[in-house]
Amino acid sequence: MRAFHGQLSDNQPIRRNLAEKQKQLRDLKETLASMKSHTSPALRDSVRKRIAQLEAEVTAAPALKSGQKPTEARTGAARAGGAPAGQARRPMRSR
Repeated sequence: MRAFHGQLSDNQPIRRNLAEKQKQLRDLKETLASMKSHTSPALRDSVRKRIAQLEAEVTAAPALKSGQKPTEARTGAARAGGAPAGQARRPMRSR
């Protein structure tokens, strides 16, 4: 039976919030630490690679939450107006 467009069984990544990513990161670090010496090197490398990806996502998450790009948050390169040169800002919506 074929899946319809947008169904969860379509090959889509699972979206996780920051707390879920931090939990997965802790679990993977524990898994890596508890691996036996005879565990295959390919499995160890794949777990290390996923840990590195999650660490990058977790460190970038506070910057993304504040609305800045990760490079702007690290370097402090955000412009005073917030908009790139040559582009006007959109008006703020009243709340």
